[in-house]
Amino acid sequence: MLDFIVVGGAQAGLAMAYYLNKLNKDYLVVDKENKIGASWLNRWDSLTLFTPSEFNNMPGMEFPAEKGHYPSKTEVADYFKNYVAKFDIPVQLNTLIENISHEEDHFLLKSPQGDLVSKNVVIATGPFHIPYTPPFSKKIDQSIFQIHSNYYKNPDQLQKGKAMVVGAGDSGFQILDEVSRDDREVYFSGSTDVRVLPQEIMGKTLWWWFTKTGFLSFSRDTWLGRRLSRSRQPVIGTDVKGILKRENVETVGKTKNAEGTIVVTEKKKITDLKNIIWATGYRPNFNWIDGLELSKDGYPKHYRGVSNVEGLYFIGLPWLHTRGSATLGGIKKDARYLYKYISELDNS
Repeated sequence: MLDFIVVGGAQAGLAMAYYLNKLNKDYLVVDKENKIGASWLNRWDSLTLFTPSEFNNMPGMEFPAEKGHYPSKTEVADYFKNYVAKFDIPVQLNTLIENISHEEDHFLLKSPQGDLVSKNVVIATGPFHIPYTPPFSKKIDQSIFQIHSNYYKNPDQLQKGKAMVVGAGDSGFQILDEVSRDDREVYFSGSTDVRVLPQEIMGKTLWWWFTKTGFLSFSRDTWLGRRLSRSRQPVIGTDVKGILKRENVETVGKTKNAEGTIVVTEKKKITDLKNIIWATGYRPNFNWIDGLELSKDGYPKHYRGVSNVEGLYFIGLPWLHTRGSATLGGIKKDARYLYKYISELDNS
């Protein structure tokens, strides 16, 4: 029986593994993908982080790039591979955990690849679980190509003809920028009243200012933290106004319904679409963990990653403790907290 199993082999799981090494625990990191870094490599081709390299350091190892560089998804994946090698982290790939149950003194993790047993479990599967598209998307005619941003790679996937990008977050505007760079006519569906923050202010990166002001360190348990956690995430480093002013981009408000080849938006009925890219986010899914108490938004109830089930921990969730909890560089604070918590348990 293992001391710990960590479910998820991206930044959250690997940061936790670093500290399990320090605790001399007998553990294993399992991941459903076939390679380290796949969760990043599966994103769209032109994706880059909006945090510069000096703010992407995981515990014990700096990100290998010059200061001010905004890494690509491939660079992030390579960083993970080198991290695993440097700290000799035991990883078992191609392992999808379908159910976790708590027995008398251990957890049973069921997988098509074989069951696993451990005294403790850390869930590090991140915030992105089920790609969400509105229910009426199923009523859209098959002649219109539909794809969620989770599966979008580049404009070559699209059919010739008009496209619509739905979603007013970072992903939506970055994909809108890419899809509308040529002469293709593109509708944008979503709010245009978004806060946009530049990547640099007065010669310093945005994340430098965030660090100096403590913006990323406000706890979700404070008044300001609660208010920030409920507010809409700003778009960072994308020229939203410039993109929306392009002659081939038309804003149509929110998408309300669809039937066949007709898509109904706030401003018009669209009848000439050939493609829809849904950058409409994700829904959490923790139903595969028995006995877990969930909040009204579908995330586990916990305090700084310590759940209501003894021996079951979480890391990498949005606002696990602060706004920086789900970021590449912010994960180490939460991992260190769990390290201290587990260490104190061992010594009690």
